[in-house]
Parts: sequence; structure tokens; C-alpha cells
Amino acid sequence: MKKVIIINGPNLNMLGKREQDIYGKTTLKDIEKECQAEAKKLKLRLDFFQSNDEAEIIDVIHNSKNKYNSIIINAAAYTHTSIAIMDALLAVQLPVVEVHLSNIYKREEFRHTSYISKVAVGTICGFGTVSYKLALQAVSAL
Repeated sequence: MKKVIIINGPNLNMLGKREQDIYGKTTLKDIEKECQAEAKKLKLRLDFFQSNDEAEIIDVIHNSKNKYNSIIINAAAYTHTSIAIMDALLAVQLPVVEVHLSNIYKREEFRHTSYISKVAVGTICGFGTVSYKLALQAVSAL
């Protein structure tokens, strides 16, 4: 059975409370429940992680090397700024799928640059919480 980790970056713990016009009312806990149900259907074992701390995210990526078959990551704002997270993803040599709730290409110009995309197998964005389910389907098919 494939084992997958979903890593969530800064401020995603505030989903359902912040910028509901962009991110909706669904909480990260709700997304985790939906992902666990989807993973079960796809016969995947799933761990779910969130941190506002870049170093913690990097540590989780490093520890994924011999523990998981693939990584799904919504690095949030770190998507556009963190070469360190990109380098960590490169170092573990696992398939990576990048996820975003909103369509980052319809938003501010600075959001159009993604360091994660440079190392990801693919990117799924703009489908709200469905983006996570699509990412699970993608890693299941890899």
C-alpha cells in the first residue's frame, strides 16, 4: 500500500476563518477528513501535516525519504519564496504534487512564481478543496 504525506504551509490552519471569499469556509480539519476518505477509496495510507514554520516543514520533508512513496504539498506563501523547501524536496527524490486551493495564476503577480513547481511532477490549483482529492488521485496513479 502506497504511503503519502500531505504537507500544508503557513496560515492554512486559519482556513474557514480567513479570506473566505478566496478560500471558502472549509477548515483544514475538514480537508483532512475529506482526504482521509479519498485515500481510503484509493487504498493509500495518508498522513497530514501543517506548520507555520519553514524549518519544521523542511524537517518533515527530510524525514519523508524512506517513509513515504510521494509528497503532496501546499506550501502556501512559501511556494513563492522558499528555495529551502524546494531544495528539501529535491533532496528526498520523491514524486511531489503541488496543490493550491485558489488559482494562483489569477491572483497577484508575485503568486505566479512557484519554486515548488520547479520540482513537482505536477500542480493542481484553483479547484478549492477538490484540488487535494485530485492530487491524491494523481499520486495513486504514479
